[in-house]
Amino acid sequence: MVDAQYSTATRFEPGDELAWVARCRRGDETALALIIQRHRNRLIRTAANLLRDRHEAEDVSQEAFLKAFRELHRLRDDRAFSGYLYRICVRLCMDRLRLKRAEPSEFDSVQDHEGGAVENRVVIARILEQLPADLRATLVLREMEQLSYEEVAEVMQVPIGTVRSRLHTAREKFRKLWSEAMREL
Repeated sequence: MVDAQYSTATRFEPGDELAWVARCRRGDETALALIIQRHRNRLIRTAANLLRDRHEAEDVSQEAFLKAFRELHRLRDDRAFSGYLYRICVRLCMDRLRLKRAEPSEFDSVQDHEGGAVENRVVIARILEQLPADLRATLVLREMEQLSYEEVAEVMQVPIGTVRSRLHTAREKFRKLWSEAMREL
């Protein structure tokens, strides 16, 4: 059960997370629940955008939370928990994608239907599947999850210049594949 002090809080203040992490280190389950509540949906969405599978994304998200809390002692006090958590999640996704590379998958055929938005989402999903994992992750984190260049660099543990380079390459490949897909429709 959540403390009365936090039960009505729908807006999370930046300092809350530092206090919650400190409370988690002391074994406070309420703080643990608040951190999960704060990050769960976005973590699943990030994993789903990388893996292209909602069920697998939920598994990876749960695994990321478990690993983050199990290794909480490694987190330096001056670093944001969210960056730590997302870095774990992205690494787990990248590991799964590397394993999947050995298993090529066939795209399902596109069904003709009314509703361009749904069709666009299908095309976007297929294009993302065609991008190499590092480019896909960079593009998803920056464009879909709206992380800053610095945050993407921290999560992926690469220099900002590498993020910019990967993002440029990913955008170019995406545009090319999008143009090809639109000609086919």
